[in-house]
Amino acid sequence: MNTSSVRLFAIIALVSASTFGQSVTPPTTLDPSKPESRRFLYTPKPYPVDERGFSQVDAALAKYYAREELVKDDEEGSLNPYVMAVISGYPLDGSLPYHCSWKVREYDIYNGVTQDMWYKGMVVAKAYPDASRCSYCCGFTFEVFNRAMKLRNIQKGLDPDDFNGMTFGDLFNALQFWYIEGKGDCERRAIESYGLGYGISVNDLEKCRPGDFLSYDTTAPGGHAVIFVGWLRDEQNKIVGLKYFSSNLGGTKGVGYGQGKFSDSNGGKGIIRKSMRIARVGAIKDYKPFDRAKIPQRNAYAPTQPNRVVYVPAAVTTNAESK
Repeated sequence: MNTSSVRLFAIIALVSASTFGQSVTPPTTLDPSKPESRRFLYTPKPYPVDERGFSQVDAALAKYYAREELVKDDEEGSLNPYVMAVISGYPLDGSLPYHCSWKVREYDIYNGVTQDMWYKGMVVAKAYPDASRCSYCCGFTFEVFNRAMKLRNIQKGLDPDDFNGMTFGDLFNALQFWYIEGKGDCERRAIESYGLGYGISVNDLEKCRPGDFLSYDTTAPGGHAVIFVGWLRDEQNKIVGLKYFSSNLGGTKGVGYGQGKFSDSNGGKGIIRKSMRIARVGAIKDYKPFDRAKIPQRNAYAPTQPNRVVYVPAAVTTNAESK
């Protein structure tokens, strides 16, 4: 039998569910409907990929990374057009759900991204090991940032793993700023600290453009990290809220578009306008040097590497070998 056309793939699960969370005490009652129970109930699974090893998002964006389709730069040369190209690759059918647990931190196994994010040969942010491709807001926006930075570098003929000379440790520290692990932390601090771009004042909202990174607080204690898409305006053209793309608890219940009104335009409920932290990754030519010694170093958790699953394509049998 000629097997030259047969493609076989071996998925090797390296570890079992018990490998993770050994130092974490399970809740006395494990309720599958509660986020804090998930880490003790999941089963590691191989991630669904195509014959190239691509996820659904990888496949949708392949034409950009292969330079078969080029992203058009804006006048500034900012990252924004690349950010918008990246978010265009995400399905909006609910297949990328939301998940975040605060009662039991999951940083050792999960960093809120839909798939592992790599930088300089290491995983800087880990996807959930149950293959659900879930995410949460700051993890998802960091994922988009990482993808967009690599996409722009590739289309410019640069090393995809060179973000203004940042080491893996630099990017992991920037990730912790992004995830607000210390006082004053936010996406803006991450972007500005490493010379990648600049912040936009809440007094200059008309300067915002689709593709800016933004986070905010709400009147009911809480907050959100999003990618800015546009403003909501009233009949007088006054800005009363915003439209965005993110990983959302409500609405799409996963990756997709959302919107919210400012509390000062919505009876005291909603987004606190003055709390918004807005930033833009600028042009590569405008990157600034950074002094690592002057940047606070976060140690909220360690950059442990996932070793749960390896995807190994089997060797292809040639016509000569099959005879």
